[in-house]
Amino acid sequence: MPSPEELSDTELVQRCRAGQQAAWSHLVRRYQRLIYTVPRRAGLSEDQSADVFQVVFSRLFEHLDRLADPSRLQAWLVTTAKRESLRVLELSRRVVDLAPAAGAEDDGSDPLDRFASDSPLPEELLADLQQQDRLARAVAQLDERTRKFVELLFLQDEPLPYSEIAARLGIAEGSIGPTRARCLDKLRSLLRKL
Repeated sequence: MPSPEELSDTELVQRCRAGQQAAWSHLVRRYQRLIYTVPRRAGLSEDQSADVFQVVFSRLFEHLDRLADPSRLQAWLVTTAKRESLRVLELSRRVVDLAPAAGAEDDGSDPLDRFASDSPLPEELLADLQQQDRLARAVAQLDERTRKFVELLFLQDEPLPYSEIAARLGIAEGSIGPTRARCLDKLRSLLRKL
């Protein structure tokens, strides 16, 4: 039986519809970074972005049985996050007093210009986020030793010296190059399947 990381969006949705809590948890984890990024890029605060995140996944839960094409889940989530972000921005605009303060001169500028643009995310950013998501899912599918190697070699804020990587993994420093090649081959193979 495949692990949740190996399941397609369609398979995960089917398992969620069948009431499998693990599938729902994995689905949320799979898309949490992507969905949280949409309102942040629209200029919403962390709290507002967290609210958008909650609304998006609440709506998904409510509409799970009515999703016409579960293979398009990611697009549905991003569209829902954009719409909710725009709704929150609009509510924010209504709450803020847009009239100039007493005694202040009206310079003729539109007070809405102070807010972040509500235009959709640039396609390049969305493509980058999708690629990061694919990579994270592929890394999660690696066996524990390979995943640890990839994390130590490539996913550190500051690159670690080979001597430290070798010490942490209990391998010879000279074997890092060949091990890196094998790990990258495994990762490429997983990425082709996603």
